[in-house]
Amino acid sequence: MKPVLIGILVLLCVATAVIEILRLAKPDHDWKELRARILTWWWLAGLIAGAVLLNRGASVLFFACVSALALREYIRSMELEAPRWIYLAVPLQYLWVYQDWYGMFIVFLPVYAFLFQPTMLVLSGRTDGFLTRVASLHWGLMTTVFALSHAAFLNSPGLVLYLVLLTELNDVSQYICGKLVGRHKIVPTISPKKTTEGFLGGVGVTTLLAVALAPLLTPFSTGHALLCGFVLSIAGFLGDIHISALKRDHGLKDCSTALPGHGGILDRIDSLTFTAPLLLHGVRYFYG
Repeated sequence: MKPVLIGILVLLCVATAVIEILRLAKPDHDWKELRARILTWWWLAGLIAGAVLLNRGASVLFFACVSALALREYIRSMELEAPRWIYLAVPLQYLWVYQDWYGMFIVFLPVYAFLFQPTMLVLSGRTDGFLTRVASLHWGLMTTVFALSHAAFLNSPGLVLYLVLLTELNDVSQYICGKLVGRHKIVPTISPKKTTEGFLGGVGVTTLLAVALAPLLTPFSTGHALLCGFVLSIAGFLGDIHISALKRDHGLKDCSTALPGHGGILDRIDSLTFTAPLLLHGVRYFYG
């Protein structure tokens, strides 16, 4: 894992140096957003590295905090009326993660919360906008808490780092490939800047990275690493455009301004909501 962390540090240093050189070479351009984005990546990289290096408890707590912030951001940005007890879902879900209790982890939100949340609304006597309120809140719980908690349940610093690296580098490579050679829009009504060329470039880069990083962070064979990179690159794209569709439906550019240069928490974890569940269940299927 140490070589990978050193590699991340070097990559961030290079990115920072490149931006500073470009800023000096082209002072008439506005580099403020890009500089803010890289600075935020420094903070995010430090937090993630600390979470995976300390111990499992720190990793679970880190993802629990991210889930809580993402759920709060979702409720606020979607302007939902939510009871305060809805936030209790976060510590309960991550309690099952910390205790490694797979049975409760996998059914608590999809089954018990699914039944409990509308029951409380019914007992309150309110019927106005019943389906919209119930569906919107449950979708938020499943996305920000259930899906993301799969990352913490991986129970392996190497696998957590592998997941986060592949997911985020997939986003970056799709963006760069799209900027360089993108010509054909892939989902113009949802995310106009995404292109077929960018998507395919991201799939190729992520698949190669998955194979290169597998011996350092995972127990995967070359074949499994290839499959993992291919599946996660597609899943990351799908997670991204799902949140994009949500924002477009509500007329939002970003879910918040919590992360300078990136938007909100949801804008940064969108891809993870798809990749984390797939990686966890793939690992459980192939490696027990």
